[in-house]
Amino acid sequence: MTDRELLFHLMVTQSLFLLISIILGFIFFDRAEDFFQLWELSWETIAVGLLATVIVLLIDLVIMKWAPKSWYDDGGINEKLFQNRSLPEIFWMTLIVAFAEEILFRGVLQTHFGLFIASLIFAFMHFRYLSKWLLFATVLFVSFFLGVIFELTENILTTIFAHFLIDFVSAVQIRFQYLKNSKGDGRDDEEDDKSV
Repeated sequence: MTDRELLFHLMVTQSLFLLISIILGFIFFDRAEDFFQLWELSWETIAVGLLATVIVLLIDLVIMKWAPKSWYDDGGINEKLFQNRSLPEIFWMTLIVAFAEEILFRGVLQTHFGLFIASLIFAFMHFRYLSKWLLFATVLFVSFFLGVIFELTENILTTIFAHFLIDFVSAVQIRFQYLKNSKGDGRDDEEDDKSV
């Protein structure tokens, strides 16, 4: 799959998530106010989101340090998606993903069907990880973890913020690892340097 096709599929998927969220929101929420009560920007939102991000990234670091790469290798799709992106592109892509997925899975599904159902659907939506038990277990853990945070805070901004930071930091790490490896290979990637 080309870079352009990957980006197209990502945007189509996230657009579908938003469309499904809107349709299900109209079906399941009696009033718009019920949905908008889930949105509260506060210092707690930021603090809990940061803490959740640190926990997930530390677990991810431990996995990458101790598990064989074959256990958590996604086939290079994330690398292909982020290695040639600029930081602003990575920012917007990860923000869109966090926003669309959290509205659907936490804001609509978890609110009406509970933590267990929403987390399972979230994990199975990442179907490309089904053949890699460690990747699937990690996605399932992150989904339940974000779901628990949503249950505790009753604030979708907290989970959007945490989801965004987790994805953003991971994508930036992919980008910088690619640049480091490119320079280590002796290639002169001036274009890559300009896009950061």
